[in-house]
Amino acid sequence: MAVRAAWLHYAGGFTQSEVARKLGLSSLKAHRLITRANQEGLVKVYIDGDVSECVALEAQIAEQFGLSYCEVVPEFDAEDLPLRALGIAGAQFLRREIERGEERLIGIGHGRTLAACVDNLPRTPSPNTDFVSLLGGFSRKFSANPHDVIHRLAERTGAQAFVMPVPFFANTPEDREILLGQRGISDVLELARSSTLKIAGIGSTELGASLVETGMVEPSEIDDVQKAGGVGEIFSHFFDEDGELVETALSDRTMALKPGDFKGTRIVAVAGGTMKTRAIRSVLKSRYLSGLITDERTARALVS
Repeated sequence: MAVRAAWLHYAGGFTQSEVARKLGLSSLKAHRLITRANQEGLVKVYIDGDVSECVALEAQIAEQFGLSYCEVVPEFDAEDLPLRALGIAGAQFLRREIERGEERLIGIGHGRTLAACVDNLPRTPSPNTDFVSLLGGFSRKFSANPHDVIHRLAERTGAQAFVMPVPFFANTPEDREILLGQRGISDVLELARSSTLKIAGIGSTELGASLVETGMVEPSEIDDVQKAGGVGEIFSHFFDEDGELVETALSDRTMALKPGDFKGTRIVAVAGGTMKTRAIRSVLKSRYLSGLITDERTARALVS
């Protein structure tokens, strides 16, 4: 309870009286719990402690979907897209990986959730680990994607960051081959393929999805994906309710790795929220993921 109270107060930004109401406690009890969390060293730059309910959910999700790693953060954020909670947890995971220094090259996707992770990452020197973009970072009109995080990640860590300066999807399969034939682009794609840890966001196929809002995909294209049964997206590949890969007109135009390139690598997704629960479940069923960082509300929905 002390850990949960600390999460709500420090990470969630709730006052002690608000924490008391959320936990069904008196204000004095909530104050004592938060004080105890401080006294026992649980509160640092981030919350260092486990919530038993979250740990139980982590075990259930890992077993149900064959994951080697799962992290569930207590709920305190917006239901539809808990960016603050996921951003804090994703930043902690990324910082731990950087400080371990065992991954020489980490592949990074993009999206609102990963942008929140990088925004919450403190300046962390990365002498042993470099980063590479796993996806094209532009719309097909070559406007910048506001949720492309590779540049901000380089600023926060001082590491080398290799960019894929191409659209998320090419206009035609022929355009894709031309772009991939350009000097340097094929080299970056090969680096992306060689990254042993890949950190991803998960996209939905709704019209309000980030892919559509940022102009990476046209509304008519996402409508075609829906009609083909697409529910969830990871690294520009779409999956149906059963986790099966969905082939669409976009498939041959994607400026990213092919699904076969994911084998033998560790893929950890950071995703959550009611608007993405179906999408997350579909990607989990694909068995491409080895890890998931999500929020408590989404975790309960995934195992229900």
